[in-house]
Amino acid sequence: MTAFLTFAQLCESLQATRSRKSLATLVADYLRALSRDEVAPAARMIIGRVFPEREGRQLNLSGAAVSRVVKRAVETSREQRDTIASDAVDFGQSVQRMFELGQRSGASGAALSLTEVWQAFQEIAAMSGPGSQKRKDETLLRLLDRAAPLEAKYIAKLAVGEMRHGVSEGLLLDSIALAGDVPSHKVRRANMLLGDVGRVAETALHEGREALRDIRAKVGRPLKPMLAQTAESVREAFGLLDSNLALEYKLDGARVQVHKAGDRVCLFSRHLSDLTASLPEICDQVLAELSAGEAIVEGEVVAVGEGERPLPFQQLMRRLGRVKDIDEMRRQVPLRLFLFDLLYADGRLWIDEPQHKRFAALKEVSGDLELVERLVPSSVVQGERFLQMARRDGHEGLMAKGLDGLYVPGVRGRHWLKIKPVLTLDLVIVAADWGYGRRHGWLSNYHLAARDERSGRLLEVGKTFKGPTDKEFEEMTKRLLAIKVSESRGTVFVRPEVVVEVAFNNIQNSPKYESGMALRFARIVRVRPDKTAEEADTIQAMHRLRRLGGTGKGAGLGLTD
Repeated sequence: MTAFLTFAQLCESLQATRSRKSLATLVADYLRALSRDEVAPAARMIIGRVFPEREGRQLNLSGAAVSRVVKRAVETSREQRDTIASDAVDFGQSVQRMFELGQRSGASGAALSLTEVWQAFQEIAAMSGPGSQKRKDETLLRLLDRAAPLEAKYIAKLAVGEMRHGVSEGLLLDSIALAGDVPSHKVRRANMLLGDVGRVAETALHEGREALRDIRAKVGRPLKPMLAQTAESVREAFGLLDSNLALEYKLDGARVQVHKAGDRVCLFSRHLSDLTASLPEICDQVLAELSAGEAIVEGEVVAVGEGERPLPFQQLMRRLGRVKDIDEMRRQVPLRLFLFDLLYADGRLWIDEPQHKRFAALKEVSGDLELVERLVPSSVVQGERFLQMARRDGHEGLMAKGLDGLYVPGVRGRHWLKIKPVLTLDLVIVAADWGYGRRHGWLSNYHLAARDERSGRLLEVGKTFKGPTDKEFEEMTKRLLAIKVSESRGTVFVRPEVVVEVAFNNIQNSPKYESGMALRFARIVRVRPDKTAEEADTIQAMHRLRRLGGTGKGAGLGLTD
């Protein structure tokens, strides 16, 4: 059996390697050296997964839970903990340093194998009910008692899903192709259809290209969804798609992949998790209306309120994954399904057909199920009017889809473009968290606040680490430390002097903040040295913007200037 230490050493080598070709070679060489039954678990764990993506299973181990067990496995002094806090760049390395500096409390035992670690995680994931937390702790402790410091580092990283060594799923697929001496495009397509990079790796290395070619779509097994790139405007979308496009409303809901086989319907999220039990009315609609005996279609589930207007995404979140009190929740949060694509129907795979044919075929099988609002525009002006209609009706924006584009599961393809108007607010940084990984040593997660006109107080409305470059993170760290007021548990509180322009998608309710609101997908656009905290945008402006459904103009766009 392959030692888990070999896996940990591979990950260390990957972390120290920058060349994409060298990364792929390292992974390929490692996979070739494994036995057949080790390949699938190893391939998944290289990118921080324990289970096939399509299963949607979770370990449900938090950093706090792992820390609790680590403290049982090794004792450290206050001085050692302070040293570790200043040295470690991430959670995994902090665990490694504890094992190197501290006093081990358990017996070491035999060396861990790759399979033993994987099986222990399987056991942990299956534990539930009374006493399950204690059983999980004991199982993890047995692993850590036998782990070398480097092994402990990667057990912790796998437990919390934090690998960060430069190997993405795409690079892993290239490695699998190299290891199995099979074409990369066959490996990628197999992964699209299976939704399990581990099974793909095992097939490629031990069954070959013919077995990869024979993999087919199967109702009940979700396909990895096609993803979209971004366009700043309708005009840009016209240019990128050579004016040969359809526009569709971009709904603020949950994307679902709908599978029907006879009288059985399954629903899967964009992350391939099973949503069937929490959305029974959607299953009933599909069963009653979808005319194909077997089909895989895609759509968006949206929560609706008075006048059938869409509700914020967080209202929909009350339904997703919930399996108790469903009847009551159906009354509180009504849902609508809008279909937008056909992937498979009665033995025919549609993903290799152009978009306009897929949509026409979708119309043929959809019955009375609603289709997303759609337009094939003849001009940019007509497209811009359609965008205005979408925003007026309470939707996020538009999707632009190339009429001749194929459906490429799992890929952020150039034939799908998101068009969402950018809203910005000028907000004040009131605190920042110390970063991990590449951002170690920088204050890089900024607490953002808006001013309350009535009280004059600054109230937090969200956090973000997105937007700045490495150089800007470094400069901002120096600037914030110069106005530091206090520090607690990794958060530095500062005088409210730095104003930043923040772009976001929309504003949602949030009991987490005293303001009652939070920005969704916030990112910093630029620092505003020309503005003081007194000139920052207000809570009242945010309320007005939220009442407009996010379609009005934010600060920087004329709401409060």
